[in-house]
Amino acid sequence: NEGYSTMCGHATIALGRYAVDRGIVRPEGDAARLNLQCPCGLVRVKVAMEAGRPGAVSFVSVPAFAFALNREIVVDGLGRLKVDIGYGGAFYAVLPAATFNLDVRRSPVRDLVDAADRVTKAAQKQIALEHPDSPDLAFLYGTILTDGTSGARGPSANICVFADREVDRSPTGSGVTARIALNVARNPAAAAETFAFESITRDTF
Repeated sequence: NEGYSTMCGHATIALGRYAVDRGIVRPEGDAARLNLQCPCGLVRVKVAMEAGRPGAVSFVSVPAFAFALNREIVVDGLGRLKVDIGYGGAFYAVLPAATFNLDVRRSPVRDLVDAADRVTKAAQKQIALEHPDSPDLAFLYGTILTDGTSGARGPSANICVFADREVDRSPTGSGVTARIALNVARNPAAAAETFAFESITRDTF
C-alpha cells in the first residue's frame, strides 16, 4: 500500500507467465526464460513449456541467508519471545503460530494478523538489520507465522503478514526463500532438500 517491495516471488511467477502468454518472451526448446532486475538484484525466471503451452514457472532468486536465529525480542502484551530473521530478497521475522496458541490453518485470520503485526513492529524497533550489498535493503518487510514444520516432509503452512497488515494469498516467494535459508542455517544438509510451502488459501509453492 506504500512504497515498493524489494522482491516478490508471487509477482515474479505471474510476470513470467504473462510475458509468455503475451508473446513478450518466446520459448526456446522446452522453456521460456527471462531476467528481472528487481530492487534486490537479478532474478532469473523459467517458464516450462508443456505440449507447446506454458506450464510451471520457477525462478532463481538472489542469494538468501539467515540473519539471526532465536533472537529475543519483547512484544507489548506478550512479553519476551524468540524469532528467526531470514532474507530471501526481503527480510522477514519467522516463528511458529503456536507461540501465540494459534494455528495457521484453523485460527481466525484477524488473530494471526494481529500477532504477526505486533511481532513486526517490535522487531523493527529492536533488531538492527544489515544487508551486505545495500543499506536500502536492510528493513524488516513483515512476519511469517508457520505451522512449526520445515516443509521438507510435506507442505509447511504459513501466513505472511507484510507492509501495513497485508496478507499474501500465496505462501510468498521471498518469504519461503527466507525460510529455506533458515532451514539450511540450522542444518546445512538441508540445502539438498526440496521444500513445499502452503498458504492460508492452500496454494502451494
